[in-house]
Amino acid sequence: MDLNKLVEKVEQWSIEKGLDKADSSKQFLKVSEETGEVAAALARSDRDALEDGIGDVIVTLIILGQQNNLSIERCLNTAYQEISGRKGKMVNGVFVKESDLKE
Repeated sequence: MDLNKLVEKVEQWSIEKGLDKADSSKQFLKVSEETGEVAAALARSDRDALEDGIGDVIVTLIILGQQNNLSIERCLNTAYQEISGRKGKMVNGVFVKESDLKE
């Protein structure tokens, strides 16, 4: 199934459950919870749990965006526009943007 169709299905599921009108601060707690599950999967080198965790993070972010009248596509496009020309370098396995590099 393509990404747009999956996003539509998540948004419809959210509406059916009443999550689209729920408190965004509570939804962000779910985002954080799922992010923790991603960290646990990485710590355990559990690829299946990592796949599930990344998917769960995306679902919770789609719903958070929906609650605030922001599409995941718009949010991702905004972020990509910001990073597309970013300069920086890898430091200890982490990309650090140029403005954050200490000389």
